[in-house]
Amino acid sequence: MDTPGMGPMESSGPQGGIFQLAICFLLLGTCSGLTVTVPSHAIRGTEGRALHLPVGYHVHPLVSEIQVIWLFEGPQGSPKYLLGSANGSVMPDLEYQHRFSMAPPNASLLIHPLRLSDEGTYIVKVNVKVSARGSAPGSRTLSASWKIRVTVDRPVSRPTVQTLPSSGAVERVGNLTLTCAVAEGTRVTIRWLRNGQPVPPGLGHALSADNASLVLAPVDRAHVGNYSCQASNPVSGAESEPVMPTIYYGPSSPRVSSDKGLRAGAVFTVGPGEAVLFHCSADSNPPNAYSWVLRTANTTTLIQHGPHLHVAPGAKASDDHRWAAQALDYMCCAYNNVTGRQSETRFTVIVTAAGVEKLQQTGKSLSSLAVISGISLFLVFSVGLLFLWRKFQPHKVIQQTLGRRPEADYRKAQTHSGHEDALDDFGIYEFVAFPDPPGLLRVTSRSLPSSDRACGSEMPTTIYEVIQRLPTPPQPNRWDLA
Repeated sequence: MDTPGMGPMESSGPQGGIFQLAICFLLLGTCSGLTVTVPSHAIRGTEGRALHLPVGYHVHPLVSEIQVIWLFEGPQGSPKYLLGSANGSVMPDLEYQHRFSMAPPNASLLIHPLRLSDEGTYIVKVNVKVSARGSAPGSRTLSASWKIRVTVDRPVSRPTVQTLPSSGAVERVGNLTLTCAVAEGTRVTIRWLRNGQPVPPGLGHALSADNASLVLAPVDRAHVGNYSCQASNPVSGAESEPVMPTIYYGPSSPRVSSDKGLRAGAVFTVGPGEAVLFHCSADSNPPNAYSWVLRTANTTTLIQHGPHLHVAPGAKASDDHRWAAQALDYMCCAYNNVTGRQSETRFTVIVTAAGVEKLQQTGKSLSSLAVISGISLFLVFSVGLLFLWRKFQPHKVIQQTLGRRPEADYRKAQTHSGHEDALDDFGIYEFVAFPDPPGLLRVTSRSLPSSDRACGSEMPTTIYEVIQRLPTPPQPNRWDLA
């Protein structure tokens, strides 16, 4: 709902309109035909910019004269006249005529440019003269006034962070104080950030009453980071450049790494004659000074300085041409010349003929493979022999041989042996020596004359005949036994 004579509102949109309407009803002044509205009783302004104080009023149709007066009341002193208007004519105070203005019949006040000294309370007073109706004698004057509180802020400049002492502090020994300095700005509030996030409460720090100083006491490596501060007021805000305070710490957690070889804990295994580059590092600020020491049974020898160590262990062959394993003990020392602290780590380098061992392992693998192959071939050959033996048994071979002999030889052998089948005589015979019985003559075919052989005396010619013709030993007479 528009009100005649009301100046422009600061808020916009549906919510702003509702808010303005509510304020208008709260601050509504009605004096028998005079209505004055003020959208807000407190307004913030920015130094150097224009500020508009909107005021609206509604008068009775019979009003003949309208007068608007603006007064200013500073923090100290009585109200001062700024300017006024009567029936469309503006009458400014000569002291303020170049910065305060209004455009009748609009009662709003424009301040340009706004100064810090303009902060205070502004009073607007509206007077109207209403003519009498009809036969009513004379006229009457109606008045209404309102106060508006104005605050003026200067925009903050970009803050800077200063560190004391600027040279830094040693961990667990010194303290650091970070100060946020803001060159310009009013009603400034400060907030500290670490790595872009609000400083956590458990960091071990303390803040001054106005948050302008952040104290780290004592400093710790956990305090390392980028610190910045945010400065703001009701009309502006800015953030400083990040600053990393200098905190000296370490050395701690020294460690050694290599570009070659195998590592198991603090033991490095390399091949004979293999060049290895070792690197030593430790957590420290400023960077450490490194030194390498070779440790033997009774002495320690300083090898070189620096974070890198180049080792090329020599290789010696024994009589059997196998590389002998060597164990070398080293130590890396890290020293921080600012904190005065030192830390060290030890490691062992074992020089072993990895290549020869691999060849030996390969030879062993080949020997095992040959043994397994030989056993397999032997088993296959044995199974084959067993199969052949079972298929072609010796007695079957003999039987087949006898089957191929002439029938006359077979019958002759059967007649001499006294057996029907020669296979029954197959076996193992044992020759036993018997004492010569009386009357038994050892004769051979060679000792007998040819005439005797021709007489038809048939001599034994087979083993069966020999056994058959052996004389039977005399049997004892049963009478003799008696």
